[in-house]
Amino acid sequence: MEKVQLLEKIEECRHEMILLTQSHELTSETVIATSEKLDNLINDYQNYAH
Repeated sequence: MEKVQLLEKIEECRHEMILLTQSHELTSETVIATSEKLDNLINDYQNYAH
């Protein structure tokens, strides 16, 4: 995946998490799963070799 694509996915996931927190508690499984997904995307971005 290109670095630019990773940034786009990070922004999409961040936006999704913000929307979820408006209708779910921060400790809900849905919010936590999305947060973990965002963490993984950020880690991938930080570890990107190019």
